[in-house]
Amino acid sequence: MTLLTNKTTLKQKMMNGALAGVLMTSLGVAAPMMVLTQSATAAPADNLTAAKRLNKLLTNTKSMTANFSQTTKGANSGTFTGTMSVQRPNNFRWETKSPSQQLIVANGNSMWVYDKDLEQATKQNVDSQVGNTPALLLSGDPSQIDKNFKITQPYDNKNYYVLYPKSDSASFKSLSMSFSGGKPVMMVLNDSLGQTTSIKFSSIKLNPSISSSQFKFTPPKGVDVINQ
Repeated sequence: MTLLTNKTTLKQKMMNGALAGVLMTSLGVAAPMMVLTQSATAAPADNLTAAKRLNKLLTNTKSMTANFSQTTKGANSGTFTGTMSVQRPNNFRWETKSPSQQLIVANGNSMWVYDKDLEQATKQNVDSQVGNTPALLLSGDPSQIDKNFKITQPYDNKNYYVLYPKSDSASFKSLSMSFSGGKPVMMVLNDSLGQTTSIKFSSIKLNPSISSSQFKFTPPKGVDVINQ
C-alpha cells in the first residue's frame, strides 16, 4: 500500500495496505499449501458447516491487536510491517510503519486513509468500501459474512478457510484465513490485479480493552484532505 501512487483508488489502497494489504510474511504464499499437504487425507467441510465454524471463530474475536508483516507479489511487490487493532463493531486501525508510513482508520461511520509521505488524507463513507473487503472479517458483523462471501473449509480437520466474494465488483478473487489457538494468524489474498498478498500476525492479543481514540483520526495541519 505504501508503494501506491496518487492514481491508486481508495479501494486498491484498502486492499493492498490493510487486511489485504484484514486481515498475508514469513509464512508467505506457500503457507496454505503447507496446510493442504498436511491434510491431504481429510475431506472438505460442507459450505454450511464451514460458515458456522468460521462465524464462531470470528465471533470469539471481539477485539484484537497485533503486529503484522505483509508481503505482496505482483505489480506492487514489496514487504511492509506495522501494527493493527480491530474492535467490533466496525472499528479498524491498520498502521504501516516500515519502509514508509501510512494509516487506515475506520470507526463505523467513516474511513480515513492517511499517507504521510504524500501529505494526503482521504475520507470516505465506510459502507461504500468495507462491505466486500477483508476488513469486514475482523471488524464487521460475523453473522453477515456469509451474505458477502462463499465460505469453504478445504480440509475438515484444519482451521483454514478460503472465502470467495459473491459480488462481481469486489476487488479481490479469494481470501484465505488460518487460525491457531482460536486466533487469526495468517491471511492470503489474491486480488483482481493479479497480485498475491500474504499477511502474518504476531504478538497477538485477543479481546484486549482498546481505547476509542485508536479509531479516530484528525488530519495533521497542512495535509491535503480529499472527501470521496
